[in-house]
Amino acid sequence: MKILILTRYGRPGASSRMRFYQYLPWLEAAGIEVEVLPLFSDVYVAGLQRGQKNRREIIMAYPQRVNALLNMQPFDLIWIEKEALPWLPGFIERALLPKRIPYVLDYDDAVFHYYDLHRNPVIKRLLGGKHPALIRGAALVVAGNDYLAEFARQSGARHVEVVPTVIDLDRYPAPVQKSVTDQSKPHCVGWIGQRSTASFLTPYKPLFEKLSSGGLARFAAIGIDASLLDLPMESIPWTEQTEVTSIADFDIGIMPLVDEPFERGKCGYKLIQYMACGLPIVASPVGVNCQIVEHGVNGFLTETPEEWEQALQTLLADSDLRNRMGQAGRQKVERDYCIQVTGPKLAKLLIEVAGA
Repeated sequence: MKILILTRYGRPGASSRMRFYQYLPWLEAAGIEVEVLPLFSDVYVAGLQRGQKNRREIIMAYPQRVNALLNMQPFDLIWIEKEALPWLPGFIERALLPKRIPYVLDYDDAVFHYYDLHRNPVIKRLLGGKHPALIRGAALVVAGNDYLAEFARQSGARHVEVVPTVIDLDRYPAPVQKSVTDQSKPHCVGWIGQRSTASFLTPYKPLFEKLSSGGLARFAAIGIDASLLDLPMESIPWTEQTEVTSIADFDIGIMPLVDEPFERGKCGYKLIQYMACGLPIVASPVGVNCQIVEHGVNGFLTETPEEWEQALQTLLADSDLRNRMGQAGRQKVERDYCIQVTGPKLAKLLIEVAGA
């Protein structure tokens, strides 16, 4: 069996890495031969992290993807990250996809809202129905959470499966309980993410400054230049090799969000990372966060600035509570949110769809 995987990015792109690349060993172990073709280059991804869109890379990417679709070798299945040709009309994409090869769509974000909720009526009219049409033609839709799955069902999907975005336990060793004897510096409240989602931190800047100036906490962010965004946080560079140890140095993990349609489609991956490292969580009660975070068990779900301050103050003051919640989170990851659970399931799904 041979599968063509059409990702949006290479390994540096978080969504492509976690939804596709980390599954390659599991697919190969199941006897599946795989070819991966990313749309955008690593140079383009690096630019996005600096807040730049390299137009030259975009111009080069689309002809290469079209050429790949037109000159495709025989495959048993095509597995697509969201869509093959973003921002192009659906009829073009459907015309280029081979008619005799079934395809699978994978969603870990509500990208369909870029179109159907767009403020420009021309884009909304031209592209609003693109994803529902692609979904109706798919042999399988793999959704990262229930919000995305429900959109696929309402669009007329033939087969929908929820597969959360997960971590690999082999990369996240069992956390060691932290010592409370070192009081030389305040406990660290940390966040990991990309520039595109760093705006969710901005409303909490006054709280971060208050807790920092009082010596109650220090704040850190992995993956962004916090100073450029005027955030009172230490900036920690992201690399695939160091992200786990960087997260493990936190004492508390946070994930603020706004309650908007696109955010309800997020898969809460940073929460899974925090929990895998044995950290308690403070997060906004939006979308899948409400499933991942069990309020009072492995973290707190908080809405108002007052609730955020109370939750952080409570965790910062109680090391036993931090450890209990961290252990509960790790256990939940081992049970539900690791590739050791989802890897065999996904490989089986793809084999079944290709065979059907």
